[in-house]
Amino acid sequence: MSNGAQKQKSSPAFHFAAGLGSGVVSAFLLQPADLLKTRVQQSHASTLTQAFRDVLRNPNPIRQLWRGTTPSVIRTGFGSALYFGMLNSLREYAAKLPTIPIPVVSGEVKSTRGSSSSLPKLGNVANLATGAFARVAAGLIVNPVTVLKVRYESSHYSYTSLAGAAKDIIAKEGPRGFFAGFGVTAVRDAPYAGLYVLIYEQSKARLGDLTAGNTMSTGSGSVSINFVSGVMAAIAATTLTNPFDAIKTRLQIAPAKYRNMVQASKLMLRDEGIRSMFSGLSLRIGRKAISSALTWTVYEEVIRRAEQVVV
Repeated sequence: MSNGAQKQKSSPAFHFAAGLGSGVVSAFLLQPADLLKTRVQQSHASTLTQAFRDVLRNPNPIRQLWRGTTPSVIRTGFGSALYFGMLNSLREYAAKLPTIPIPVVSGEVKSTRGSSSSLPKLGNVANLATGAFARVAAGLIVNPVTVLKVRYESSHYSYTSLAGAAKDIIAKEGPRGFFAGFGVTAVRDAPYAGLYVLIYEQSKARLGDLTAGNTMSTGSGSVSINFVSGVMAAIAATTLTNPFDAIKTRLQIAPAKYRNMVQASKLMLRDEGIRSMFSGLSLRIGRKAISSALTWTVYEEVIRRAEQVVV
């Protein structure tokens, strides 16, 4: 960027659109990993190898791997759009309130020259809180789509269409069925998103300091910093929150058996042991590391380029 370049603030609608685009791309590319994770978590008897073999035995294995892509794209696309839109608004609001007990690095909502970040700069507490709140709010809105996606992917159900799945849920469980597992999802997503944003921002700052003055600190180098930071943040946050993800999957697949988060955790620990809380962890780490890093990198790069206006 030249010395005469300025950055103009993007509108909330643009942040929504950037989040939508990045979410759709990552959801489509990583749907096979998401499907296999659901198959592994639905039963303690299932392993990644077994789940993959079951898919390969299908008459159309390639199509089977992308089963549930439509609800996944809708959920992740609009979920990312809502999340990034709300997150940016919350961060802008927090950055303008230096009197509250949140360590704000800068009251101005713009990127520091040479920084890889396109987000408002906040302290650790604000990064944690805004990430958690935005994720839970977005999760509540898209939870019905999440339930449809999980059941459509699961081999426990023989749904032939999303419309058929929705009708079956309404008939057997009522509207409440579309919010099965939301409590544990919120318990999982709040710490995950909060920790992710916190670790992501810290990692970018550290890598930015280490690479200051070379090609990694500007231009295409910022993409590398953001992607590596995204992978590191995803691995740490995913490992810490995987038990909630495993419980959530059981609740959404078999709500009558597991009933609630406490009951599900007791049954899983009693019948399957502590390993059940980390079922699907390797798949989830692999998917989350790539998905989150890709989504955040694309989002930040779109915003960064949009805010660069040469004068």
